[in-house]
Amino acid sequence: MGVLSGGPAETPLTGQIALPERIRSPWWQLGRRLLLALGILVGTVLLVYLDRHGYRDGGDVPTEASPNGEITLIDAIYYTTVTLSTTGYGDVTPVSDGARLVNAFIITPARIGFLVLLIGTTLEVLAQRGREMFRITRWRKNMGHHVVVIGYGTKGRSAVETLVNNGLDREHVVVVDPSPVALADAHADQLAVVTGDATRRGVLQRAGVAEADQVIITTGRDDSNVLAALTVRQLNPDAWIVAAVSEQENAPLMRQSGADSVITSSDAVGRLLGLSTLSPTLGSVMEDLLTYGEGLEVAERELLVNEVGMPPQSLPDQVIAVVRDERVYRYFDPVVTLLARGDRLVVVRPAKELPWAPRPGTHNEDFAADEA
Repeated sequence: MGVLSGGPAETPLTGQIALPERIRSPWWQLGRRLLLALGILVGTVLLVYLDRHGYRDGGDVPTEASPNGEITLIDAIYYTTVTLSTTGYGDVTPVSDGARLVNAFIITPARIGFLVLLIGTTLEVLAQRGREMFRITRWRKNMGHHVVVIGYGTKGRSAVETLVNNGLDREHVVVVDPSPVALADAHADQLAVVTGDATRRGVLQRAGVAEADQVIITTGRDDSNVLAALTVRQLNPDAWIVAAVSEQENAPLMRQSGADSVITSSDAVGRLLGLSTLSPTLGSVMEDLLTYGEGLEVAERELLVNEVGMPPQSLPDQVIAVVRDERVYRYFDPVVTLLARGDRLVVVRPAKELPWAPRPGTHNEDFAADEA
C-alpha cells in the first residue's frame, strides 16, 4: 500500500499502522477514471441540452439548424467542455461547427491532460491520505478477537499461513515488526502491519493487543521475545501467548514471562536432523507431519456423540492424545481408556480431510460436549 513510497531503504515511522492495499492494474485505474470523467461530461451535456431554451449564444451565426441562435447539441457539447475544463471565454471564440468540435474533442482534452500533469500528483497524495485515514478508522472499529503476530520472519510467516489455511481470515491478523522488509512481505500477504518495537507498550496498544485472543511471538532474539511476552501479558492477562525461543535454557524464563506455550526452535530442528540421520524414513514422516497440506496432518477435534465410551484405539482417526479437563493424556494412558463427554482428540489423519479436522462438524455430526 502507500506507506512505503521509496522502497526497502526507507524507514517507516514507529507505531504507524499500515493496511494492505488492493492491487489493481494501472490500466484498470486509468480506465475507471476516464469512465467517471466521461460520465460527468455526458451528464452535463444532457443537462445543458435539455435546458437549451435557457441558453443563448451571442456570437452564434444563424444557420438552417439554428436560425434564431438557439443552442444545439453541438453548442451544448462545446459549452460543457469549456466550462468543466475551467477554460472560460476569451476574445477569440470558434464560430463554425467544425472549429467547435475540434475545440471540444481535441483542445479541451489536451487542456485537461495538462492540468492533470500539473496538479494530479498533489490530488492523488491528498486522496490517498484521506482514504488511508478512513480505512484505518474503520479497521480499528472492526478489530477485536484477532491474532497479533510479533515478528514476521520465516517462523511468523509460516504461523500465519497455517492459521489462514485452517480458516482464519487474513483481516483478523495484525503483524508487529520494525523491519521495512517485513512490512513489504506482510503487505504482499494482505496483512495489516504496525511498524515498531514490540517491547513498547504504545506499539502493542496500536496493534490492539488488549483485545486480541492470541498472540504469537517470533522475533529473532530470545531477550526480545521475553520482554514482548511481559508487555503483552500486562496489557492482556487473558490472551493465549505462544512464543518461540532459540535456546532451551530460555524456555522456563519465557514461561515465567507469561507465555502459555513455548516452542524451542533449535531443539526441534536438531531433533529432526538427528532422526533423519538415524532413520531417513522416520525423518521423512516427521517432515510430512510438519508440512502443511501434504500427506499426513496433526489436528485437534471435538469428540462426537457416537464415539463416547469407545477406546481411543477403536476410532477411525489415529488418536495420539486425549485432552480432558485441560490436561493432555497419551492415548495409552489408563485415565483415558474410555472416551467421555467433553474430551477433545488430537489425531493424525490424511491431509485431504483437513477441512474436517480443525473445524469438526462440517458433516453435521453431533458433538458429545453439546449434550448434557
